[in-house]
Formats: sequence, C-alpha cells, structure tokens
Amino acid sequence: MIHMTTETSAPTADIEAIHQLLATVEHAQQNKDPEEFLGLFHPDAVWTTARGKVLIGFDAIAAFTRKVLPAANWDGKVTYEVAHILFIRPDVAAVKVRQRYLTPGEESEGAPLYVVSKQADGRWLLTACQNTGVVAE
Repeated sequence: MIHMTTETSAPTADIEAIHQLLATVEHAQQNKDPEEFLGLFHPDAVWTTARGKVLIGFDAIAAFTRKVLPAANWDGKVTYEVAHILFIRPDVAAVKVRQRYLTPGEESEGAPLYVVSKQADGRWLLTACQNTGVVAE
C-alpha cells in the first residue's frame, strides 16, 4: 500500500519549493520564455497539452514549447496557483493547479495536474503533466 500525505504533513521546505516551481512556470508563461519553462522539466518527462497532444521526453516537449510558447496568442496575463498538493512519496507529489488566462474579454481557465519529482540535488521538476481546459457547464 502506498502511503500518501497531504500538503499539511509534508516538510515545509518541499511545499515552498513546489510553490516556487509553479511561480516559475507562471513567470515563464507570462514572459513567453521557452528556455525558462524547459528548465523545469525532468529529462524523461511526459506532457499532454490541453488539446490532447502527447509529448514524451524532453526533446519532444522542447520542440513543441519552442514553437508555440513565443507565438502564443495571449498577452502574457496568465496565472498559476497551487490548488492542492498530494505527496505520493516524500519525493513525488501530484499538484492540482488553477490556471487562468486573464486577457480582457477572453478569460479562460485550466485545471492542470502536474506530477513533480524531487531530484538528488533537491530541485523539484515537472515529470508527468496533463493540461486540461475548464469548460463552463
């Protein structure tokens, strides 16, 4: 049986590091900076875009990101907020994210799920991520 912990029972430093990881995602997205964004990925990461495109491994994620992020059709006003952290193991966490694009007249929301892993050097990296758009019901 896998023991899972919530955000409140995990070490404060790890919780803060995960919040900082999301702050860096937000900064990279706001500035449409593919290199800053790509610096957050595990080399073997898996990424699924909000439109369902599956990218396996850093090279595929990098090629996609370098093509689409600088050309993104929003004005850079996007926020990423940690909604919930579930520690699956001390070095692996599932992070539910609230993503909001704040372009006037075209606001939209996403609900990504990021599985992040702690590296030997203490950094937390994006490892398996699924972007999901929120559709108003």
